[in-house]
Amino acid sequence: MSSVFDFAAKLNNGTDKPLADYRGKVLLIVNTASKCGFTPQYKGLEELYQEYRGQGLEVLGFPCDQFGHQEPGNDEEIRGFCELNYGVTFPLFSKIEVNGENQHPLYKYLKSEAGGMLGDDIKWNFTKFLVGRDGKVLDRFAPVTTPDKIGGDIAKALKAQKAA
Repeated sequence: MSSVFDFAAKLNNGTDKPLADYRGKVLLIVNTASKCGFTPQYKGLEELYQEYRGQGLEVLGFPCDQFGHQEPGNDEEIRGFCELNYGVTFPLFSKIEVNGENQHPLYKYLKSEAGGMLGDDIKWNFTKFLVGRDGKVLDRFAPVTTPDKIGGDIAKALKAQKAA
C-alpha cells in the first residue's frame, strides 16, 4: 500500500467509505474514545475541522476500545455522545482496533509510516496522524498534544501542498 487512499473503512452509519474519496484533502486521523481523560479533545478537533475544512482539511475519527475500555458504546451511542456533548460534525467511523492481531489495516499502514517515540504501537486514545493531500503521512502526534497545538502544522500542510 502506498497511501491512505488505498484503504477503506466503515463509517459510523454502517456505510463503507473508500478513503480515496478524500484524495486531495489534508487528513487528521485520530483514534478516539468517549470516556477518556482526553475526550474533551473532541471539542478542539471540531474547532480545527470548522476552521480549516474550507481549505481542504478532513478530520476522521476512529473510535477504539483498546485502552482501558474507554469506548464501550455502540456506533449509535458514540455518534450521539459526540454530537450532543461536543457538536462533532466531522466523519466518525465504526469502532476499530488500532493495535494487535485485529488492527485495522489503515492503522497498520499509519504506524509503519510514522512510528511513535516508544515503538510503533498506538499507546492511548487520541493519537493523531496528519496526512498530506497525496495520502502520505506527514506527522504523528501523541495523545497529550492537544488539537490547538497542531493548527499550525495543519495550516502549513494545507498551504504547502496546495502550491505543489
